[in-house]
Amino acid sequence: MIDVTSTELTGWIGQYLWPLFRIVALFMVMPLFSSRVVAPRVRLLMAMAITFLVSPLLPAVPAVEPLSTTALMITLQQLMIGFVMGMVLQIYFAIFTSAGEMISMQMGLGMSVMVDPINGVQIPVISQLFQLLSFLMFLAVDGHLVAISVVIESFNTIPIAPFSLANIALEELPGIVSWMFASALLMVVPAIISLLIVSFTFGVMNRSAPQFNIFSLGFPLTMLGGLIILMLVSTRFSGIFLNFTRQGLESLSQFVL
Repeated sequence: MIDVTSTELTGWIGQYLWPLFRIVALFMVMPLFSSRVVAPRVRLLMAMAITFLVSPLLPAVPAVEPLSTTALMITLQQLMIGFVMGMVLQIYFAIFTSAGEMISMQMGLGMSVMVDPINGVQIPVISQLFQLLSFLMFLAVDGHLVAISVVIESFNTIPIAPFSLANIALEELPGIVSWMFASALLMVVPAIISLLIVSFTFGVMNRSAPQFNIFSLGFPLTMLGGLIILMLVSTRFSGIFLNFTRQGLESLSQFVL
């Protein structure tokens, strides 16, 4: 007979259970995987598969009684680490949604919204377009694989142990939020300036010839100009996306590596 002590049994359980909590928390918050079109059962199966593959390669976890206060603290820590990493990726994808909202407001399409099937909320049409492009390109450049590799590498820099959250740079989170707004504005500055010039031109024409109802023609012309500018911006979307993706994944790595 094989004698297995309670310490060895709890160590084996913790070797798979606590990494699962961190990976599951990431999948529950990470864009694409956290969408409504992905069933929670699918996320759980993916997290269990990744945990089963990488757990033998991770550092040994402490043998802690599963029903003790220390085990509860370790569980909460793993959930928080995965949640923070998922929030960083959510902030990254918010760049393109915010940029689409800015262009929509300038084009007069701010009220033209549609239901986002991924998140279940209403967003402008341009934001929906930018979001779909960002999701597809993120998968094309294997960004999801990089994010999974970062969370796996985080087990070496932030090992599973009680009170080991000192390596998480939470003070950088406000800076990442400000980077998101600055990046979204930088992405659409040419479009905003161009549409502002168009609106200024219509204002001057209305003052010069008030007998003509310039603003009745201004809305369709502004929309047409916005579509042309949007077409020009889309031609540079891949380069902008790769630059922001590199910065976003570097920010994710700085949190835990």
